[in-house]
Amino acid sequence: MSRLVIKKELLQIATLGRSVGIFGEMKLHIKSDFPEQFVVGAKFTTQKGITLTIKSINIKKGTVSFEGYNSLDDAKKLTNSHLFTTYEQTRKNCHLDDGEFFWFDVVGCDVYENELYLGRVQEVERIGINEYLNIKTADELVEKKHSKIFLIPYIDKFVKSTNIEEKRIEVIDGFDLLEAS
Repeated sequence: MSRLVIKKELLQIATLGRSVGIFGEMKLHIKSDFPEQFVVGAKFTTQKGITLTIKSINIKKGTVSFEGYNSLDDAKKLTNSHLFTTYEQTRKNCHLDDGEFFWFDVVGCDVYENELYLGRVQEVERIGINEYLNIKTADELVEKKHSKIFLIPYIDKFVKSTNIEEKRIEVIDGFDLLEAS
């Protein structure tokens, strides 16, 4: 899974930093688990609606340059820009192994323990090396004085199954985590 910020129908996958060369190179701060989508010719959109096409990229150095931005002054215009892509492009360009899901597919899933509805995933958060489901607790449980939100680690010990098509996640000991929240 990948930490991707949702902006309407676009996903933020990187931020451009300062200019680092006289030929328009810039620092690239990737916010995705999929650096393979950053290749020469790849197109991204900024928050200002500018389409950028990668001219050169060096993942190890964390630098990138774009077509039409050939000088230090040109590149400075892009400093602090966010790079976005679409859900469709993400699915096309990023390989997932069996049992892996994009965070944006997990958000909105209903969470159940046996047949008890615990709530809905609002967000997936990375804390340290682990991902956590940030769950908005079901209204019925909030009325019984349980926390309005709680976290469940997205690991096998707690997550029994994830069905993206049905938007349903089955968990183990999720209610215990809610009670401890």
